[in-house]
Amino acid sequence: MFLKTLSLTNYKNFESQIFSFDSKINCFVGQNGVGKTNTLDAIYHLAFGKSYFNPIASQNIKHSEDFFVIDGVFDKQNRQEKIVVSLKKGQKKTIKRNGKIYEKFSDHIGFIPLVIISPADRDLIIEGSDTRRKFIDSVISQSDKPYLNNLINYNKVLSQRNALLKYFALNNTFNTKALNVYDEQLHQYGSDIFKTREAFLKTFIPIFQQRYNAISNYNEDVNLSYKSDLFDDDLKTLLKANLNRDKILGYTSVGIHKDDLNFEIETYPIKKFGSQGQQKSFLIALKLAQFDFVKQQSRVSPILLLDDVFDKLDEQRVAQIIYLVDDEHFGQLFISDTHAERTENVVKQIHQSYKIFKL
Repeated sequence: MFLKTLSLTNYKNFESQIFSFDSKINCFVGQNGVGKTNTLDAIYHLAFGKSYFNPIASQNIKHSEDFFVIDGVFDKQNRQEKIVVSLKKGQKKTIKRNGKIYEKFSDHIGFIPLVIISPADRDLIIEGSDTRRKFIDSVISQSDKPYLNNLINYNKVLSQRNALLKYFALNNTFNTKALNVYDEQLHQYGSDIFKTREAFLKTFIPIFQQRYNAISNYNEDVNLSYKSDLFDDDLKTLLKANLNRDKILGYTSVGIHKDDLNFEIETYPIKKFGSQGQQKSFLIALKLAQFDFVKQQSRVSPILLLDDVFDKLDEQRVAQIIYLVDDEHFGQLFISDTHAERTENVVKQIHQSYKIFKL
């Protein structure tokens, strides 16, 4: 599978731009602010229906314009697939596949398998548990529709339960039966989500460790550990045990929406004890493991976006990454870099066809 052409209209800093891509390697080079990352984000948008960098959809429209259109033509299993994502101010965003509008955005997730590696991934280390949960959910959802549906339903019920708890607090009232309806649903969806996350990590962690060992040349031991309230008890019991606390707080304090993923190097948190290079290697290994997992599940090589990854990595680690992608295992690759010469030297080491776009 690969992206053949990309057309942008009023998207971020682009007024009108058309790209025709190589089926293997494509590099965007130029100074900061010219649109390299924006181009990668447009490709991400086609796969996930949203921006990787800016969740506020209207802010992806070019200044002084009132709409954007991203149009991509893919070759998937020798069939042409046209994906169009568009948004007009004051209206809902639409995603079309071959001219037909998706009723639910979630139906599109996984159709274009894609993995992005970016400096913004550092949020996975420095931000709260919500960022790491989104990572787990993003990886699993690309190949598991029932999981994605459970997640959507869980979050909907959670929102309703929280609204009810706030209502009780504001009106100094309480209704056990009304709350029990939501508890039962949260238990049902949450239990399935927990089991899927647990099973996923059992498969994913060894893949991640293998990738990190290849990048670091076996210099450090790394690990991921799953943290969840549901290791202590089932969700129905936990909700009952924490009811008084939830009534005081006005929201649901236990459940799979509190899950986290611990990132460790030599058994210590990488956030505190990992160097900048180690943290970057950790994140790259995490994303390459995502690539491996998604490929394994979908039986299609995901498109891989590398946004400014060669910065702050020593030559040995860069060489390891190049070695990893110089393989038929990978499909189409997009790279952004401020150093045109460095990029060209890097891609020349990969025995694949390539195009360089100077923006």
